[in-house]
Amino acid sequence: MAILYELHPNNPQQRSIDQIVTALKKGAVMLYPTDTVYAIGCDLQVKSAVEKVRRIKQMSNDKPLTFLCSSLSNIAQYATVSDRAYRIMKHLIPGPYTFLLPATKQVPKLVMSPKRKTTGIRVPDRLLCQELLKSLGNPLVSTSAHIPDEEGEYPTMYVEKALLFDALENQVDIIIDNSIDPGFKVSTILDFTTDEPEVVRQGLGWQEVENWLNVV
Repeated sequence: MAILYELHPNNPQQRSIDQIVTALKKGAVMLYPTDTVYAIGCDLQVKSAVEKVRRIKQMSNDKPLTFLCSSLSNIAQYATVSDRAYRIMKHLIPGPYTFLLPATKQVPKLVMSPKRKTTGIRVPDRLLCQELLKSLGNPLVSTSAHIPDEEGEYPTMYVEKALLFDALENQVDIIIDNSIDPGFKVSTILDFTTDEPEVVRQGLGWQEVENWLNVV
């Protein structure tokens, strides 16, 4: 049974943040709200926790996992950012955007795409996520949390928070509730692994992306 933390959306209690971070460093997996959807996540640096996230989502090791960084400078530790990518990204973050970038040696192999040696990174526009990242000192794994249907698929549709909690409370170690209903719209994905940026998926914030791609 997961431990439930009820945090204020605009002023999350530091004591609770510290308790959550301590558990994450020991390998805990959490269900937590981001600026897009509720996500299943853990400390990027804890291999056993990353493996548990994969088991929960039934993801094979050749499927890359997205993770959250606190800032653009933090991204540069984990990915190679071209000049053009930097100019575009600095106008978009923080926000609902996932950037596909060439991974550095700081990215665990269990997280990156094994064939392309790339990684997906986000900088969330959510105070809770930023406070967790600040206290943890490491990126957070972030993979969307959905209730599987009868065929084991994970449809990208709205799920009531209570149903999501009930479905995952015996699979995760921590559940964070900040009184905000989960979103159902995913992030926009931008691929910066080639010379010309490519939009892989149109999600939240797509119009902003389109504007900057035409300018920068």
